[in-house]
Amino acid sequence: MPAAAADPDQASSETPEPPGPQAQRTSSLAPLVPLGGVDDEAKRRDLVRMKLVATGFLLGATVVFLVGRYFEVNGGPGWVGYVRAAGEAGMIGALADWFAVTALFRRPLGLPIPHTAIIPTKKDQLGDSLGDFVGENFLSEAVVRDKLARAELSARVGAWLREPEHAERVTAELATAARAAVTVLRDEDVQEVLEELLVRQLMTRPWGPPLGRVLEGVLADGSHHRLVDLLCDRAYDWIVANQEAVLRVVEDRSPSWSPKFIDEMVADKVYNEVQTFAFNVKNDPEHPLRKSIDTFLIEFAGDMQNDPATIEKAEEIKTQFFANPEVENFIGQAWATIKTMLLDAAEDPSSDLRRRVTAGLISLGERLSTDSELQAKLDNWVQQAAGYVVRHYRDEIITLITETVQRWDAEETSRKVELQVGRDLQFIRINGTVVGALAGVVIYAVSQLF
Repeated sequence: MPAAAADPDQASSETPEPPGPQAQRTSSLAPLVPLGGVDDEAKRRDLVRMKLVATGFLLGATVVFLVGRYFEVNGGPGWVGYVRAAGEAGMIGALADWFAVTALFRRPLGLPIPHTAIIPTKKDQLGDSLGDFVGENFLSEAVVRDKLARAELSARVGAWLREPEHAERVTAELATAARAAVTVLRDEDVQEVLEELLVRQLMTRPWGPPLGRVLEGVLADGSHHRLVDLLCDRAYDWIVANQEAVLRVVEDRSPSWSPKFIDEMVADKVYNEVQTFAFNVKNDPEHPLRKSIDTFLIEFAGDMQNDPATIEKAEEIKTQFFANPEVENFIGQAWATIKTMLLDAAEDPSSDLRRRVTAGLISLGERLSTDSELQAKLDNWVQQAAGYVVRHYRDEIITLITETVQRWDAEETSRKVELQVGRDLQFIRINGTVVGALAGVVIYAVSQLF
């Protein structure tokens, strides 16, 4: 019995198991999260306390057995047998449950008993089983879709996002991310990307047909009439404001032998005719000149799409345009301006850009909260995206779990798991002592009865 009075947990910790092949294989791997934090220290104290309590039950059962046995062999009363049986069965139950709990994490008393030290020796198998369990019960496409359907994510996000303080928080995070991204990017790299995306892409595609289609659409809905009106108004205003210039041109073109008063009369007549013509063009939407402009533009739009000569001319203009060094300078200056605007807006919480983003987020949140059709679309999109991830990356996720468990150090894993659940497992030892004692009384009573 003296061995029963010793603390089994203390004995097992003082007699470490020689490292086996598994321990040798994992000793060079990175350990699990290191022990020693504030929470771990508190859990360790609770675990030690519960071990002492469970061991106290074992010691109590041992004392009861010894006292009962002493009185039983020395002529004690008949009921002493029940006390002795309770103590004996309680002691056995405590030792059995101590063995069962200890065998999960280490070899009891350091003895190489088969099927002990379950967690250190079966760590990889447990990791594989955990991966299979997660894959079958949590990473099933039907399970994921059902969970997302019942979660109503879009409505919840909308309810959260429409609160001004939440929208401002998201805006601040976006500003921080944008500031970090803009700061990290080099101006030369951004300019090169812009040139790749804009200049080279535009250079590889002909301009004539697209511009012709755009012009054709503008002419079809009559949007160009406002521009024609503006040009006619400006032309008439210029003629009115520059009478002397018109007269001087006429006089300069007159023959040298023509008398001056005749030149002046002709110049006045020409100016009046030009002013009258400009006035009529300005005020008459059906003027023949306007019709001629419409006809010319329509024909020009068709030529840009179908006439090889016009298309080739447009390509020449495009090449000349992008060959100009000022275009490259413009791209660099545009990025510098955009970068400065982004940095200033990100730094200033009261900037117009951040206020607009916040307002847009609040508006989005309100729509998500009230628009059932939009909610259904977004929820369906999320479900489809999650289903795609599960279908195509389920095995990779399971492999992540199993490989992570394999990289854990076996002994450190055992200590970590024991630290997390060992306190509750000590109640098994306590319950084993109590239940064993009660079972011992019942068995002794039945043996006495029969």
